[in-house]
Amino acid sequence: MQGKKRTMEVKKRGAGNQVDMLNGSLADKIILFALPLAASSVLQQLFNAADLAVVGRFASAQAMAAVGSNGAVINLIISLFVGLSVGANVVIATLIGTGHKERVNEAVHTVISVSLVAGFLLVGVGIVVSRPILRMMGAPEDVMNMAIMYLRIYFLAMPAIMVYNYGSAVLRSKGDSRRPLYALTLCGVINVLLNLLLVIVFHLHVIGVATATVIANIFGAGLILYFLTHEEEAFRLDFRRLRIKKEYLVQMMQIGLPADLQGAVFSLSNVVIQSAINSFGADAIAGSTAVSNFDFISYCIINAFAQAAVTFTSQNFGAMKTDRCKKVFRTSMACGIGASAVVVVILVVIRYQFIRIFTTDPEVIRFAMIRVMNAFVLHFLIGTYEISGGCLRGMNHSLVPALISVFGSCLFRLLYVFTFFPAHRSFANLVRVYPISWTLTGITMLTAYFIIRRREFLKYAGQ
Repeated sequence: MQGKKRTMEVKKRGAGNQVDMLNGSLADKIILFALPLAASSVLQQLFNAADLAVVGRFASAQAMAAVGSNGAVINLIISLFVGLSVGANVVIATLIGTGHKERVNEAVHTVISVSLVAGFLLVGVGIVVSRPILRMMGAPEDVMNMAIMYLRIYFLAMPAIMVYNYGSAVLRSKGDSRRPLYALTLCGVINVLLNLLLVIVFHLHVIGVATATVIANIFGAGLILYFLTHEEEAFRLDFRRLRIKKEYLVQMMQIGLPADLQGAVFSLSNVVIQSAINSFGADAIAGSTAVSNFDFISYCIINAFAQAAVTFTSQNFGAMKTDRCKKVFRTSMACGIGASAVVVVILVVIRYQFIRIFTTDPEVIRFAMIRVMNAFVLHFLIGTYEISGGCLRGMNHSLVPALISVFGSCLFRLLYVFTFFPAHRSFANLVRVYPISWTLTGITMLTAYFIIRRREFLKYAGQ
């Protein structure tokens, strides 16, 4: 009797965290789904910003540059695997939409197994490539040793980071974007408190912030695993059943590998841009790194609605509800770009006060302001390709948005940095590559979306 009661409680709790994406109103559900995602990402960036703020205020500009110069490297290596979590989201959401809930549990165990394998692979990759990749990027000698130290410690957190990302994708596939936020909130609070303790009290500078990151991510991943082990039957994780089933791995790779390709090449282009930024010295690195927090806050909002577009489109496309797929696109695009534009305006207005959280160095602030006024002011344009690309992935078209992003946002940036920038060398001209690439990619992605959507929906109309 007690076992039956516990099962009913688990089912009730699972249903309470699930969103009906196939029926009823859409706008409120998309917004309520996206807001915790945006909050999670913003909190994550604020906690990362705490690393910079603590070392910038209580260590040195060199320590701040050492932490900041690693951002592009970390994103490059993580992106080699984290794209598969997008595939996991689509696979499970499609199974829900098509009514195959009995197969969901097998997919869940495959997803978590893949996350663990990816995480431990990344530990080895990160430790091995840290020194050569930082040298290749031309990191200044006065920050090189600290940057290598930070990167190697940071990558010890990779198994936890992968489990958090993949486990959160499982929860999001059924409409639960709240509990990943709870896990990240705890993770972030732990990170900030440990930053203050290890840097201010124990004077561990970059070692302290890196160690804090490792410990905090372990707590976050632990919470996600707890949620999954206490889920309703279809989504419940049992460590004894962890195994990779080929069927679901192949489906994840079909959706996720193009996303991995996009993320890896995108990050590679940012590594090249970071190398060009490095050529202006530690002050430029520190200033640009501070402004990257502006970018990320805006991107978090856009990405939240892009993730909502992926999940809502997946379920409705699987259920052959084409009119709702169109409405998902319109609602996600309007909300994502609109919210991002509001954030951009607010941050531009308070730009000096925001930057002074990280540094009071006049030269660092000067470089930061150049990036704000020449790139960040148009950051909302990212929504044109992120959200439309999310809808394409939800319709099981992952290669097209990946290729468009590779050519529009990545290869164009490389061409710009290696041709136009050397002939017109200035920090302002360097950062202008961002809004130009956002515009080109957005136009191309929207065109592709409408062409593919028309073709796919005509297939459904004929069935």
